[in-house]
Amino acid sequence: MNTPQDLERLRFNMIEQQIRPWDVLERDVLDLLANIRREDYVPAEHRALAFFDMDIPLGDLPGEVMLSPKVEARMLQDLHIQKHESVLEIGTGSGFMAALLAHRAAQVLTLEINPKLAATAADNLKRNGVTNVEVRTADGAKPLPSGPSFDVIVLSGSVARVPQNLLGSLKIGGRLGAIVGNEPMMRAHFITRTSEGQWDTQQPWDIVAPRLLNFPEPSRFNF
Repeated sequence: MNTPQDLERLRFNMIEQQIRPWDVLERDVLDLLANIRREDYVPAEHRALAFFDMDIPLGDLPGEVMLSPKVEARMLQDLHIQKHESVLEIGTGSGFMAALLAHRAAQVLTLEINPKLAATAADNLKRNGVTNVEVRTADGAKPLPSGPSFDVIVLSGSVARVPQNLLGSLKIGGRLGAIVGNEPMMRAHFITRTSEGQWDTQQPWDIVAPRLLNFPEPSRFNF
């Protein structure tokens, strides 16, 4: 059993040895990771892995994971979320990323396709006093109501291609963050809606992440 002092040492090492070396240097982001208890969002059977540089299993399917700390931290930093903004997350998982988003944003809607994970995430958030997140059991790959609704959309998992329908749900100035591509090479995409029909795309880092369910997969066959 780890003592509180052990947990704080592990948390400090996670930040200094995993997250800072991944160019996560914003003070506000580092402070969040120091103060939000990641271990409270990890399944009990995997709690010893809470601060490891790895994806932590959450459910029965391969893609049901809690992304590694450095990926969550870099995604949070590079989206530049402001206190007045609304956020949509696809892939709630344990609720930890939603908790991070909630401390940067005004309101977070997070969608989780697995009802059991959605219920667990809602319990985790409530238990940790996070009140500005709505956890909804829903398939994030299905079309959203039409019209610009969100300042930020983040995909907590990978997709083969940027979902065009989600881009239409961004307000002007809104940003979408997603990990895009196929193994062994995927890249983080940050797409800003600069004006009606105009987009700016940045692809600043590489990572491989498990797939989100039900998003389209291109054919691997060439004829």
